[in-house]
Order: sequence, then C-alpha cells, then structure tokens
Amino acid sequence: MSTQAPHAVLIGPPGAGKSTVGALLADRLGTGFRDTDDLIVQAQGRSISDIFVDDGEAAFRVIERETVLAALQEGGGVLALGGGAVLDADVQAALSGHRVVFLDVSIADASKRVGFDGSRPLLAVNPRASWTRMMKARRPVYEAVGSHRVDTAGRTPAEVVDDVLAELDPS
Repeated sequence: MSTQAPHAVLIGPPGAGKSTVGALLADRLGTGFRDTDDLIVQAQGRSISDIFVDDGEAAFRVIERETVLAALQEGGGVLALGGGAVLDADVQAALSGHRVVFLDVSIADASKRVGFDGSRPLLAVNPRASWTRMMKARRPVYEAVGSHRVDTAGRTPAEVVDDVLAELDPS
C-alpha cells in the first residue's frame, strides 16, 4: 500500500475525457494511471452495463464505492473515477484533501466522444436528455468535490493535460 495520495483524481461526466486525459497526465508525470471503471470490470469479470442489467444500479454503486475507496487508499498515480462515483457520501468524504480535478464538458463535445451508445447504462434511453438531466443533478456535486476545474470543450487531450498541470502546479 502506498502512503502517497494520488497525484490527481479526475472526476466528471461521461464524455469529459477522464480516461484519455488521465492516461496522458500520468505519462507526463511519469506515474501510473488507474480508472475505477476498468478496475471494476477487471474485478467483476463483466462489463459495467452487465452489472447494471444483472444486479441493478444500487449494487453497482456499492461495488463502485468499495473500488474507489480502495484505490484512494492505495494511493499514488493518477486516478479517474466513474462519472457517478462522487455522488456517494463516503467517496465525497474520502476525496477531501485530495487534488480533485473536475473535467467539465458540454453536451456537444460529450456526445462526440461517447457517441451516447448502449454501453452507458444511464444514457441508454434518450441519451441527450438523459445526459442533460444527469449533468444538471451532478454539476453541483462535481463543483463542490473538485478542488480544480478544467473545461475540456473543443480542446485536445494534450491541451487539457496542459491546463490540468497548470492547475495542479500554478507556479
């Protein structure tokens, strides 16, 4: 177990670029990258969509909370959280004191990035309306939990990484 906190924890909605930016950021920092959605898929041996369908959202959120708390405890590297992870009060409390970067994005850019396909269970029915409703509900949490905010709209992943680095080390 590492005693070092993650260099950065990335949060935001589907399509914000957490996985892409996280991997590039970790590379630039010379450290490891972990995505809690990937950790869940590996541990469960099935997709997140399958977990939602087979076990329901509540069961998924329990798995997600446990995965996020363990990843934060393990520390080090760059960590990207699933879009809904920050809705959990235990996760919010655990993020206190961490360098949490809210990757903000518009619906236009999010739709280009994720295509609003069936692999995103919360966006399966009427994806644009679902994303807009989800973002309206989650934005206050993202803003409250994030110690930094970087807008990803219309920008390349490398440009976003530059801004994240500037936010984390403004000297």
